[in-house]
Amino acid sequence: MMDISARLTGIVAAFFGGTFALGSPTAIAQDLKVQHAKGETTVPMRPKKILAFDLASLDTLNTLGVEVAGVPTARFPEYLAKYGSDKYEKVGTLFEPDYEAVNAAGPDLIIVGGRSSVKYADLAKIAPTIDMTVDPKDYVGSVQRNVQLLAQIFDKRAEAERHLAKLEKSMADLRREASTAGKGLLVLTTGGKMSAYGPGSRFGHLHTGFGIVPAVEGLATTNHGQAVSAEFILKTNPDWFFVIDRDAATGQNGGAAKKVLDNDLIAQTKAWKTNQVVYLDPTNWYLIGGGLTAMQASVDQIAKALAKK
Repeated sequence: MMDISARLTGIVAAFFGGTFALGSPTAIAQDLKVQHAKGETTVPMRPKKILAFDLASLDTLNTLGVEVAGVPTARFPEYLAKYGSDKYEKVGTLFEPDYEAVNAAGPDLIIVGGRSSVKYADLAKIAPTIDMTVDPKDYVGSVQRNVQLLAQIFDKRAEAERHLAKLEKSMADLRREASTAGKGLLVLTTGGKMSAYGPGSRFGHLHTGFGIVPAVEGLATTNHGQAVSAEFILKTNPDWFFVIDRDAATGQNGGAAKKVLDNDLIAQTKAWKTNQVVYLDPTNWYLIGGGLTAMQASVDQIAKALAKK
């Protein structure tokens, strides 16, 4: 006759779709099959040791109160500054994992995304790995799904839904305000050069998610955007000018964007004449992106700027 405990284990596991071990107070040692940017992966429920190469996921986990053991060496915003301390294992950079350190850490889960996405296959050989790269064509939807996925893995659904509800309301309010604010152009500056980004690009959620009407259509959607000149900006003549200073984000030369834009042609645009130039938080936009806290801060910053029009 089959042992009763074994039979119960099989029944419970079949019902919940996971693997369980009876005999503990919680009786749940469950695995989850989850979908992510690289496909399907079986991960442990509530993993204890997490390595996060993706800063957006690190942002979200921090917001949800989930502790992370290891992070890349990076420039962290003030609200994530604690991850720069020696308390957290350093497991490489945003682009290149330190595989020896990753192995030594013995992670239960590794999270990649964006810059670290190309290392997914190598890291997946070490431990269960998920890729949280967002889809620029459905940026806001990707962010929402990623938050919900992390909430599922770490049993933080209630907290996640509360934050997502606040974010969605803020975005809805911003879209209403943006619908009558005029047209906007987003430009990234770096090394004295400028690139413009429109819908479908890595920063396209300014338009598709936040509701800013594009000042120009058909911009290149490559990762580096479309190289533009001051003449192009004058011809486009946006009502609003949104600027990301990449050099400031990477710690090379804060304030460089203002020097790039300080010329007679750009000074003739409607945005410049009406003081409707918004220097977006470079860390939130360039390094973190779709983290819960960064996204909320981005919405709030733009909403505050439009409210002054």
